[in-house]
Amino acid sequence: MRVSVIGGSSVPPETVAVAEELGERLASRGHKTVCGGLGGVMEGVCRGARAAGGETIGILPTDRRADANPHVTVPIATGMGHARNALVVMNGDVAIAMDGGPGTLSEIGLALAHGRAVAGLDTYDVAGVEAVASPAAAVEYVEAEAGETG
Repeated sequence: MRVSVIGGSSVPPETVAVAEELGERLASRGHKTVCGGLGGVMEGVCRGARAAGGETIGILPTDRRADANPHVTVPIATGMGHARNALVVMNGDVAIAMDGGPGTLSEIGLALAHGRAVAGLDTYDVAGVEAVASPAAAVEYVEAEAGETG
């Protein structure tokens, strides 16, 4: 299954560490990670996924694949800025949101509008987002909602 991981690009190191744990857990269960391909939560989840041998898809806001963080295995340049948020969400079967700013909030809204299950780790309290306390709980929730396991 493809899991869109959405979250802040400027986050504290402890949030990056949680994102890395999430990426490891997703990859170890056989899931591919889709994200915005830049820093912060995106880089953390990609680093963790790659450490566990997983595939990471980075849908970039810029027109240069080279702008992807070094842990993205499939960089997709869009040149679309924030409009690429729809592509991040549409290329995942489910979504996990972490922390974040207005871009994350827009991705949560898009995910919900397109019927994607969304788990939230220390992010916005929005109707339809399942608040979870850990990466393990996030993965368990989206797997159950998608009817899949790793």
